[in-house]
Amino acid sequence: MTHLSLRLRVFLFFCLIGIGGIAVVLGALVLGYRQLGVPEAFSAFTTVAITAGFGILALATFVWRLFDENISKPIEALAAQIRVRADSGIDTVLDEKAAKYLGDLGPAAHAISHKLGEASQATAETVAQRTGRLERQRAQLLRILSDIPVAVIVATPDDQIVLYDGQAADLMEQEASARLNGSVCDYLDAATLHKTLAKMKKRKVTRGPIAIKGKSGAIYSGHVRVFDDGSGYMIMLEPLAPDAARPLVYDFDLFDQAPAADINQSNLRDLTFVVFDSETTGLDPQKDDVVQLGAVRIVNGRVIASETFETLVNPGRTIPAQSTKVHGISNAMVKDAPAFADVRQKFQTYVSKAVLVAHNAPFDMAFLNRDGPAFENPVMDTVHLSAIVFGGSAVHTLDALCERLEVTIPDDLRHTALGDAMATAQAFAALLPILEARGFKTFSDVRKEALKHRRILEVHE
Repeated sequence: MTHLSLRLRVFLFFCLIGIGGIAVVLGALVLGYRQLGVPEAFSAFTTVAITAGFGILALATFVWRLFDENISKPIEALAAQIRVRADSGIDTVLDEKAAKYLGDLGPAAHAISHKLGEASQATAETVAQRTGRLERQRAQLLRILSDIPVAVIVATPDDQIVLYDGQAADLMEQEASARLNGSVCDYLDAATLHKTLAKMKKRKVTRGPIAIKGKSGAIYSGHVRVFDDGSGYMIMLEPLAPDAARPLVYDFDLFDQAPAADINQSNLRDLTFVVFDSETTGLDPQKDDVVQLGAVRIVNGRVIASETFETLVNPGRTIPAQSTKVHGISNAMVKDAPAFADVRQKFQTYVSKAVLVAHNAPFDMAFLNRDGPAFENPVMDTVHLSAIVFGGSAVHTLDALCERLEVTIPDDLRHTALGDAMATAQAFAALLPILEARGFKTFSDVRKEALKHRRILEVHE
C-alpha cells in the first residue's frame, strides 16, 4: 500500500482495528452463547453484539479523527513544507505549531531545515562571488547582440527555436506570436527554408543567402548559417524594426532536448506549457462570457515573461456590476475590444503544441471550448498539483498556493487575467522540481497521480 497517501493508510489501519474488534467481540459472544446453552439468551446476546459493534466503531472513528487531525495532517503538511524547501529552494518557514503533537519531530525538522538553509546560503554566496564577473560579461554580450541591426533566429535541426533577438521578435510578431521552442516554420515558408539548407549541405558550405516568404506573404532577405557540428542553424534577416528594444530570448538547453513521440512519456521539462486565466461576466460557462484572457509560456521549466498573451474581450453583452467589482473591467473598457471568436482563434495559434495549465482548469476550459472546435491541447490543473504536493486536506485556492510557494501577486494585478496567469505560472514552475523529486517525472506520471485528486472541487479564484 506504499502508493497510498499516509492519511488513507492510517484510515485503513483504524478500519482494520474496528473490524478486528467487532470480530473478536462476536467470536467471544458466540463462544459464550454456546457454553451457556440457553436458547432464550439469544436475544440478549444479540443486543450485546449490536451495542458492542456500534460502540467499537464509534470509538475507532473518534480516535481516528483525533489521530488524523493531530498526527496525520500535521505530518503531511510538514513533509510538504520540507519538500518545498529541499526541492524548490524556497526559504519557507516550517510551522512548528501545526506539529505540536508530534513530539520532537517538528523542532528536529525545523533544525535540520535551518542548517540546510544556512549551508545553501553559504554555497550560493560563494557561487555568486565566483560567477559575478562572468554574469556581468554575459549581460554585456547580450546587450551588444540585442543592438545588432539584424533579426537573428537560432534553431535546432528539426526547426525548434532556441534563440531569437529583439528584431526577430518584431518580425515574428508580424506572422504569429513569438514563441521560444516553437517552429521556425510557423513564421517562415518551410519549403524555401529546407530547400536552402539542402542546397548548402550539397555544396558543403556553412553560409548562404536566402530570400524567404513569411506566413503573411511578406518577403524577407538575409543569410543562413549552419553550425559546424550539425547541432542547428541560424537565420539572419533584415529586420522590420531596426530599433527594436526587446531583449534576447534564448535557452540553449533546448539543443539537448529529444521530444518523445508520445506526450505521456515526455519529461515534464521537455514540454512547453501555456498557463492562462480568464475573467468573465459571471460563473456560469453556459450563460456568461469572457471579458479578458491572459497567458504566459513556460519553456524548459522557466517562465518566459516576454511571451505573454493579453487582451480584453467584448462579450457582446452588459457586464454585471458585481463582476466589475471583482475584476475591475467595465463596459467602457471592452467597448472597442475584439469579439471572443477572434481572440479565440489567435489564442489557438499562441498555444500551438503546448500543454494548457490553469488553476481550476475545468472552469476556464469550459469557456474556451464553448464556441468553436474544442482545444485539443493536453490540460493540467494546478489545483490537482497542489493536492499532490501539499495533500488533499490543504487549502488549494490560488492565494493559498502562492502563499505556500512565496509567490507574490501584486494587488493591482490580482483578478486580472494576465496577473493571475503569471502568478499561476510562477507557482507551477516552483511545483515542477518538487514533483520531479517525488518521482513524477513524465506527463503520464503526473496525470495518473492527479486522477487520485479528481474529486477536489474549488470555487473559481
